[in-house]
Amino acid sequence: MMMGIVVGTVVSTRKNEDLVGLRFLVVNELDQNMKETGKMVVAADSLDAGVGEVVLYASGSSARQTEATKNRPVDATIMAIVDELAIDGRSRYLK
Repeated sequence: MMMGIVVGTVVSTRKNEDLVGLRFLVVNELDQNMKETGKMVVAADSLDAGVGEVVLYASGSSARQTEATKNRPVDATIMAIVDELAIDGRSRYLK
């Protein structure tokens, strides 16, 4: 899994029928210091995450392992909303 921050939404009224009902969010990848890496992904939202939230997302075949994305053509899925990140006993992020 990767960590990122939700920075936007994607609206698509015309899409593959297997994607109907899914919500898509723009996620910028974060490093361990909570700095954006410059990498961006559009991820299916399985949790009702919102803009500004720090999330964990999976990509590749792992993205299709949730109930919301099973057997759907997605390459990234938000799997968790982060409440806290601590490394070496130091809090790096607290919601």
